[in-house]
Amino acid sequence: MNPKSCLWVVATPIGNLQDISLRALEVLAEVDLIAAEDTRRTSILLKRHGISTPLTAYHEHNEKNKAVALIEKLKAGKSIALVSDAGTPLISDPGYRLVNLATADSIVCSPVPGACAAIAALSVSGQPANTFHFEGFLPARVAARNKRLEELREKSETLIFYESGRRLEACLTSIAEIFGDNRELTVCRELTKQFETLLRGSVEQLLQSIQQDRMQQKGEFVLVIRGCTDKPGTVEISLQARKMFKLLCAELPASKAARITASITGESRKAIYALHGLD
Repeated sequence: MNPKSCLWVVATPIGNLQDISLRALEVLAEVDLIAAEDTRRTSILLKRHGISTPLTAYHEHNEKNKAVALIEKLKAGKSIALVSDAGTPLISDPGYRLVNLATADSIVCSPVPGACAAIAALSVSGQPANTFHFEGFLPARVAARNKRLEELREKSETLIFYESGRRLEACLTSIAEIFGDNRELTVCRELTKQFETLLRGSVEQLLQSIQQDRMQQKGEFVLVIRGCTDKPGTVEISLQARKMFKLLCAELPASKAARITASITGESRKAIYALHGLD
């Protein structure tokens, strides 16, 4: 490898341990130290490929202090590989602080590319892949999640989210409320693993599907959502619906007020919701 003193940012498999490049294995075998988000998980990968390089823990709870210590090792001429639990480091994973400090100190940083769950999901989603917006994890709290979805609702790019099984149903419910039931969606579950599943359909269809099959709520998920293709604000809304929506908004979140108004009047929920903030 070259140069000796280098921070290697190494992508590792997102599930199947065979999904690692020959170059990544070479780097992991030859560096002085591997900084791993979870040393136990990385040990399994190293053992599978016969690698005995020393490990040190580097995760969100210790990265502030650990990054400084690792920088000192790099300055002393050591080579370090940064890996996350799965996929490409820094993509919804720790690592930014270390890479930022390294570049500020003119330490060479070199990527060893490989698996990334967001790109893997996009490639098989059937959604447009020419432009996309990677959001990572949405906020766990409903109000914050809905607020962020409202900000993303009219983006034309394909949207990519990460989500955990325990929050999947709540997340899809929020997406249905903000984006509408008919937005196209692909739910990618446990990519490259034994129970890999891809579900495609409207938000409403997939929400019903995962509610009926609790097994589809277990594991790690990537949600790939088609971007907005229309401007709901251009749809004509009746005066009755406008008044009703305004009254309900005084007592309820806009997304819920729009859903109730639409169910009573039969008019477009997305178009009604687009009135939010207009006066």
